Amino acid sequence: MSDSGNSPIIPGSQANHSRPVLWLITLVAVGLSLFQLYSAGIQPLGLFYQRSIHLMLIMMLAFLMFPLPGAKHDRGPITGLFDTLFLLGALVTGGYLVLFLDEIINRAGFWSQTDIVIGCIATVTVLEAARRAVGLGMTLIGVVAILYALAGPRGELPWLGQFLPGILEHRGYNLDRLVGQLYLGQEGIFGLPMGVAATYIFIFVLFGAFLEITGAGKFFIDLAYAATGRQRGGPAKAAVIASAGMGSISGSAIANVVTTGAFTIPLMKRLGYKPHQAGGIEAAASTGGQIMPPLMGAGAFLIAEYTRMPYLEVVKVSILPAIMYFATVYLLVHIIALKQGMQGLARSELPQIRDVMGAGWHFLLPLAVLIWLLVMNMSPMRVGYYAILTILAVAVLRFAVWFLFVAPREGQKVTAETLVEALKAGLIKLVGGLELGARNAVAVSMACAVAGIIVGVVGLTGLGLKFSSMMMAFSGGNLLLALVMVLLASLVLGMGLPVTASYIVLIVLVGPALTAEFGVPLLIAHLVVFWYSQDSNVTPPIALAGFAGAAIAGAKPMDTGFQAWKFAKGLYLIPLFMVYNPEIIMGGSVPVLVWTAFIGFLALAAFAASLEGFLFTWMSWPVRVVLLPAIAAAFYPDLMVEVAGVVVMVLALAGNWLASRRE
Repeated sequence: MSDSGNSPIIPGSQANHSRPVLWLITLVAVGLSLFQLYSAGIQPLGLFYQRSIHLMLIMMLAFLMFPLPGAKHDRGPITGLFDTLFLLGALVTGGYLVLFLDEIINRAGFWSQTDIVIGCIATVTVLEAARRAVGLGMTLIGVVAILYALAGPRGELPWLGQFLPGILEHRGYNLDRLVGQLYLGQEGIFGLPMGVAATYIFIFVLFGAFLEITGAGKFFIDLAYAATGRQRGGPAKAAVIASAGMGSISGSAIANVVTTGAFTIPLMKRLGYKPHQAGGIEAAASTGGQIMPPLMGAGAFLIAEYTRMPYLEVVKVSILPAIMYFATVYLLVHIIALKQGMQGLARSELPQIRDVMGAGWHFLLPLAVLIWLLVMNMSPMRVGYYAILTILAVAVLRFAVWFLFVAPREGQKVTAETLVEALKAGLIKLVGGLELGARNAVAVSMACAVAGIIVGVVGLTGLGLKFSSMMMAFSGGNLLLALVMVLLASLVLGMGLPVTASYIVLIVLVGPALTAEFGVPLLIAHLVVFWYSQDSNVTPPIALAGFAGAAIAGAKPMDTGFQAWKFAKGLYLIPLFMVYNPEIIMGGSVPVLVWTAFIGFLALAAFAASLEGFLFTWMSWPVRVVLLPAIAAAFYPDLMVEVAGVVVMVLALAGNWLASRRE
């Protein structure tokens, strides 16, 4: 996360840390990044070795970066003692598995008392690390899941089972069985979410960190401004394009807002957008970065693992929906610019594409290598490793060109002393990239660890099947009502969980019902849940990306949140379109795909026009009302209904265009 390409904002860096603690943070973070690079490109490690070492170092970082509240610069005796105990807990959590893995596997199911004690320490340590790095909501949900597993007539807490509704009752489990599931098996803390975090996610977060510290962020923003700045509402359109590029790299909507928003929001305000509009546009665009291939935050990797589909296939099917989302945001931005009579920026105020490309074209090489290797069906973890090597090689080559050719030509005196200083600065930047990547990965890895606890409890108690029954009961077998329930559940979960954790929990709970009971294809079910998991970023009362945009724009948080919600409407409509028109994802004949894509874009354009009451000119209320059933018809899986909807939308929009011509 950075407010420019060259000044990274490092998570946790503003806490009251003493110098030795800061050095220790750097040491652990750099060690973690080097360990991940080693296991990604040189020597792959076994499942438990990789995940346990990763979690151990991540938790150490969490406790070092986020000390207990009230800790002073030199840390008081009480808070320092607690932090030390939790640091030891983190070491024990990973170290025990690494040292005694063979013995633990040999006595599988017949755990020793030491195994159980270490498992309890590990669970408490994970929950506390998540509380500090992610938030209290994540920890509370983990605690509730554990209490739910222990409740029941044969559980550790039989009295608690009396308070469970009938459909949620289960036999209950004792502490040994639960700890064995959560710590000593492959379905708990070290389950699939942690596996993805410790391999694919981390290596791409590290890749994004290197792109940031080398100035790629500024390059993408300048490129977007050069391309769109002279158009009406140019800075807002640049925000949409830049956020699409930066979002897929940063993997975080909030990080995207503070990175690109530092440039785009002030310019939008200067152009005439109201502060809450500027913050809302940036929040909606930044949220779209998480669904934009090739990286899609952590989502594509998790979807690929859960569906057992190649990562490249998940990326390919996500391209068109992502384009539809950004097209909707872009059109809404354009309509507002027209309504408010805005003009673009003067040519003299904008960077030139030739200058931007000349200064930063090399930032495209790592992305090109990344995409090429993915197309070659190489493992995503290895792809990330080679992409990182490419950005480092490009940085070294750029420095060599400057030293050998550019500096002498510009009359700069190059001496051994300046060379040493430049090399020292480059080394500091390299260490900074390694540290930033590890710091940026702490929150998502801890979210995945607690998500593993929840997934483990769901698997142990059969809660997923119970949830499926509840969905069927409440929706009455109606798919639309079931999807609305998923949307509401994602919004509630999103108030306390980050996007990645919300997706994991939701897909475990509602995925079986969507696929088995309602017949939604597996990949589409995962994409729908993943898209809906983004909504807490832009939907009040907890619109996290919207609040970040409000802080930069100097606007009221709730006003900005509602604007973000309006601009991000594609987040709700496009998943519905995927469900009712599965050929857009699952493939089909070329005419069918072209027709489906056409009606999708047309319906989204009509929706934007109806929402704003403006397209080419002002739109009357009767026309806006007529457009709504026509838009709904485009989602209905019947050709004649779709054709009728298309005819109405085309006539309405054509009439609006003719009216503008008459004016």
